[in-house]
Amino acid sequence: MYRIMIVEIGHFALVMALCISAIQATLPLFGANTNNRAWMALGSPAALLQLLLLAIAFAALIHAFVTSDFSVITVANNSHTLKPMLYKVSGVWGNHEGSMLMWVLILAIYGAAVAIWGNNLRPTLKARVLGIQGLLGFGFLLFIIFTSNPFGRLIPAPINGQDLNPLLQDPGLAFHPPLLYLGYVGFSTTFSFAVAALLEGRIDPAWARWVRPWTLAAWGFLTGGIALGSWWAYYELGWGGWWFWDPVENASFMPWLAGTALLHSAIVLEKRDTLKSWTIFLAIIAFALSMLGTFLVRSGVITSVHAFASDPTRGVFILGLLVVSVGSAFALFAWRGPVLRGSGVFHPISREGGLLMNNFLLSVAAASVLLGTLYPLFLDVLDLGKVSVGAPYFNSVFVPLMTPMILIMGVGPLLNWKRGDAIIALQNLKIAAAIASIGAVTIWFVIDKATVLAAFGIGLALWLLISTLTELANRIQLFRIPFFDTWRRIRHQPRSSWGMTLAHAGLALAIAGMTASSAWRVEAIQTMKPGDSVIISGFNFTLRNVQNIKGPNYLASRGIFDVRRKQSFNITLEAEKRIYAVSRQPTTEAGIYSTFLGDLYAVIGDPDAKGGFITRLYFNPLVSWMWVGTFLMVLGAGISLSDRRHRVGASAGRKVPGGVTA
Repeated sequence: MYRIMIVEIGHFALVMALCISAIQATLPLFGANTNNRAWMALGSPAALLQLLLLAIAFAALIHAFVTSDFSVITVANNSHTLKPMLYKVSGVWGNHEGSMLMWVLILAIYGAAVAIWGNNLRPTLKARVLGIQGLLGFGFLLFIIFTSNPFGRLIPAPINGQDLNPLLQDPGLAFHPPLLYLGYVGFSTTFSFAVAALLEGRIDPAWARWVRPWTLAAWGFLTGGIALGSWWAYYELGWGGWWFWDPVENASFMPWLAGTALLHSAIVLEKRDTLKSWTIFLAIIAFALSMLGTFLVRSGVITSVHAFASDPTRGVFILGLLVVSVGSAFALFAWRGPVLRGSGVFHPISREGGLLMNNFLLSVAAASVLLGTLYPLFLDVLDLGKVSVGAPYFNSVFVPLMTPMILIMGVGPLLNWKRGDAIIALQNLKIAAAIASIGAVTIWFVIDKATVLAAFGIGLALWLLISTLTELANRIQLFRIPFFDTWRRIRHQPRSSWGMTLAHAGLALAIAGMTASSAWRVEAIQTMKPGDSVIISGFNFTLRNVQNIKGPNYLASRGIFDVRRKQSFNITLEAEKRIYAVSRQPTTEAGIYSTFLGDLYAVIGDPDAKGGFITRLYFNPLVSWMWVGTFLMVLGAGISLSDRRHRVGASAGRKVPGGVTA
């Protein structure tokens, strides 16, 4: 009986959260328009109460999964008594209903964070931000309750469930979706700030300072989520790759590109009181692209391992939310747009100019990925045939756009604000240019399979890394002043500058890893019997034996590979082919050994009639650099976020005719 009560309490809490979101979406906004401080003050307690109610609902759903309450439809469809506890808990968000509940829970977390840490905001701005957050929460809660109720009952309850998709029974499920959602939903806060500022008619450096930490948080979480998803696909799918340009992969990448541009645009607005239109536009676009990803996953318009649902009704509802929220924001932007002029002016050759050019390139890159993702869907809807847009398109479009951006990233931080001297900046980068050129030429001549494009990619990575270190050396005056003065400069550098250095250096490592693993990966596919050997890139892979093992809810064939290289290198790889008891679906678990220069990667497949097994063996050069680089990018975001300047208020701007702050 108590289990039934907990489920009903969760359902009741969800309905109550809808009611509270309606209050949060109306009274603070009306209060801000009428200068009613009592109504404005309701925003914070409403946001906190909504978070409490949604936390109760989410805890109730977790309890239903943990206790295997198969009278709940979501549990019956996505769980089983044999499933390990980790996957019972993470399985809560491994389905459409549970993942949407997590979505609104994270939305409420961000709203509560604004309520708690937004005391330095203007009362009217805070009220409007919380009101917009409430409107978004109200829309998504309506969607959940009327189309995707996670507490729906199944009578009579089955004896056991249908189990979770085997591909999702992995530790990656515990971390990848939460990080990704923290990024996706985080852009709702920047969206709310943008709409609130447009309603208020006040967009100034103070507003940019308030927006920047929320952008950093969302961007950092999204970077970590994308990287973790890439790693998960790398070791779980058994194909040796890390990015497929899948529509849902693209749907996470597009808001990342827009968020990167938004982060840099907010810096310019905070420092120089310019790029107001760019910043507002990017804040809206980043969230719009996040909403688009939600639509793609849940509408049934794509077939993907990432797809949660195929109900057209749900897709239409989310599309309606997207059109209403983003369309209203753009209408407001069009109304206010003509007066969004900053007081700051700058020369094209300046730090502002470099950041503006990078924003343009990032925006075009996001638009190109959007086109490649949606074009096949439009043709299919219009019954004009089926077209597949894959890696050749994305690589041919994306690489030429990112190349000048990387070049500018090296020069831009060495330029002065307002007006820079390109000659002086380039003189400071002579060593970076020389190392990058020598590195590219060396790679081209030394490595047999090196193409011009691959050598150029390594050269770009070297350029970005050395130029980033050069900028740091200039900041601390390394070797130009006495050591103790340099040490004093190091100690007094703001954390945001260290975060920038780490993020740019991390991107350089990631570029090197992407280039090397794509250009020089060695693959061998063959049938092997125990005792057979295959040589790849100088490594001797020997299939020692194949064992049949029993897991908690699966049976597996485990292939044990001995890998040797000369006398000094001798390791063992274990790869598995699993068959899950309930679904009878197979999965692969690759055996991976990472070294500084690359990954040794082994996959065991199905047996043949002659006692052999299909095997896939890879050597992936520098692939681990990619994940080390993304870790540094996330770390850089975290260090920047810890900068005290992001936790203190900023001076208010002065109003000008037209309602917009100069």
